[in-house]
Amino acid sequence: MTENSFHYPIRQSIHIGLGLFLGCGIALTPINTWQKSGQWLFIAGLVLLVIVLIPGLGVKVNGSTRWLSLGGMRIQVSELVKYFAVIYMAGYVTRHQKSIRESALGLVKPLFLFSVTSLLLLMEPDFGSAVVILIIAMGIMFLAGARLSQFIMLLTFVATLATLLVIFAPYRLKRVTSFMDPWADAKDSGYQLVHALISFGRGEWFGVGLGSGIEKLYYLPEAHTDFLFSVIAEELGLLGVLTVISLFSLLVWRTFKIAMAAEKAGEQFSAYIAYGLGIWFGFQSFVNMGVNMGILPTKGLTLPLMSYGGGSMMIMCCAVALLFRVHSEVTEINANLPKEKSKWINV
Repeated sequence: MTENSFHYPIRQSIHIGLGLFLGCGIALTPINTWQKSGQWLFIAGLVLLVIVLIPGLGVKVNGSTRWLSLGGMRIQVSELVKYFAVIYMAGYVTRHQKSIRESALGLVKPLFLFSVTSLLLLMEPDFGSAVVILIIAMGIMFLAGARLSQFIMLLTFVATLATLLVIFAPYRLKRVTSFMDPWADAKDSGYQLVHALISFGRGEWFGVGLGSGIEKLYYLPEAHTDFLFSVIAEELGLLGVLTVISLFSLLVWRTFKIAMAAEKAGEQFSAYIAYGLGIWFGFQSFVNMGVNMGILPTKGLTLPLMSYGGGSMMIMCCAVALLFRVHSEVTEINANLPKEKSKWINV
């Protein structure tokens, strides 16, 4: 911890400023540019995942090597790879939609690359990000028209593999068992979850007041990152919790509405970009909130657009900017259509 009470607000403000700067550039970039460069971006992401594992280059924090240090700022590579994964998968399903709908081979091809990505992430280790990336890939393929039977088989295989990874990794198994009964070892494996639940209990209906929470003061680990939602629960109560959940629900709903409008306008790539972003926002926020509330095992995933962290905040700003670009182009197409057609693709 730092003695300067403005340490984190100042740094996070810088992160947000840089994120907005990058986001402006992305919002001005035509969607066609992303479509042409999607494959190369994903390959660049794989290269970065390899680089972060090279001793001396990757930054190790809490036993995990997930960061690269650039200009004094730590960038979590997995966040960048999530962004690239959305763009790559949107391009893939746009090019191979017929193959995805008619044969299992259309599903297997991209998943080979994502398996390599997941393996590199597990070596960091970053199990949570590996799951998020696979969910993004499978979600986009499902929305692109993959057969339900093939999709169920694929989902079963991934779930089985994830279960084996938990069983044969002692620290992951410990997380699962402590999640089921955190009070059994409240001072060790269940410590984080116990204090997260205490935060929710102290918050009651309207919270103890913004800034008045005590769990964040050396009791709740990672209170400014992975367990920010618990701090909100303590300080703003059930009202604050429901407000945050409602805002994320609204974000996901609007993202999918933009995606459906792009699909109706015939912009398939833009539609799958928006679908992928919606899946990313929705799934990651659900996992983070679920972990904080004790309904999911502890995972190191940030709360999108809220948790402290330079890499996460900047990439999330870029993701929202990309969504703005999709919305902008679809709105422009809608404006140029005859009135009887444009009413069907309002966003």
